[in-house]
Amino acid sequence: MFGSGRDQADDDVFCIACGERVPRGDAREYDKEGDRWNRHGKEFEFLCVDCHGELCHQPRDELEAVLCDVEAVTPDAASSETFAAAYQREVLDRYGDPETERRDADTDTDRDSRR
Repeated sequence: MFGSGRDQADDDVFCIACGERVPRGDAREYDKEGDRWNRHGKEFEFLCVDCHGELCHQPRDELEAVLCDVEAVTPDAASSETFAAAYQREVLDRYGDPETERRDADTDTDRDSRR
């Protein structure tokens, strides 16, 4: 970061996805909140170039909050399948079923076109 008093590009960091040790200058910053431009008070994690390229770069508003809420109600020893099921339930509870909403919208459009 600018003005830190030392050259962080010389430090090695670890990729949080694959565990590879890479020079800081070759790594990509990862901000779990999805806003790497707002830097105040944050510590960033890092990804190697290959893992960074595999990321979905779409906005992830509220994702961290949803994951934390699911983690809070999921047992520590839960399987990936259990966590995924809890995540799906939480998303449906918060945002509804997009398939149902799409079918409802299509039905409304069909009804309007028959008038």
